[in-house]
Amino acid sequence: MSRDRWMTTAVIVMAALAGCGGQGDRQAEVAAKGSQVMPFDLERTTHTFAKGADGGVQTVVADDPSDSGQIRLVREHVTQEAAKFARGDFGDPAAIHGDGMPGLTALSQGYARITTSYAEVPAGARITYRTEDPALVKALHAWFDAQVSDHGAHAEHG
Repeated sequence: MSRDRWMTTAVIVMAALAGCGGQGDRQAEVAAKGSQVMPFDLERTTHTFAKGADGGVQTVVADDPSDSGQIRLVREHVTQEAAKFARGDFGDPAAIHGDGMPGLTALSQGYARITTSYAEVPAGARITYRTEDPALVKALHAWFDAQVSDHGAHAEHG
């Protein structure tokens, strides 16, 4: 782990131990776990989750569009995650958010009925999820909501 990532993780953990209170504790815990799974810096990137009638779009971008290092890390990670999700492997979100994360079980079991595609966007990358199964659309939306809630200032609805 780089010194910067170690320092970011240490600050997040210290904030959690100081008792941010309720949701703040959860967000600090998720950020600390996320730094072990996601190679990019959460403080320098933003996740956007846009729900759609047939699924949704998850986008991760560097906050500074000239930050080529963060953009490269985002694209590498999102490429890997898209491939894993297409195989039904949601292990990384489970490691960050917990096995009980809303929508996760349904997505893991129904992955074969979800079309997952990767694309680069300016300053980052996105994964598009499409399905004709209303239960899986609902699971995707619940999964998106949980991520926005858990990531706090690092995520938003699109």
